[in-house]
Amino acid sequence: MKKKHPTNKMDEKVSLKDQLESDVYSKLKSMKDQLVQTEQKQKAEEAERKKEEKRLKEKNKSFEELFEESNQNWKEFK
Repeated sequence: MKKKHPTNKMDEKVSLKDQLESDVYSKLKSMKDQLVQTEQKQKAEEAERKKEEKRLKEKNKSFEELFEESNQNWKEFK
């Protein structure tokens, strides 16, 4: 008959934070925060770039493009 070793609940719930030294954990946490901030900054810059690109495209439209986009019926003004 096999004997079961008694398990302690504390042993079962050992997390990574508990296993690592506190300075290593804090370094990893700060690196994660920096990566998140960098990603958010890149997304904001990309959105700003697209917004500026759209503005410049709208600014440089030709008369023909503006005329075609117009929703007025120009035949009524003849």
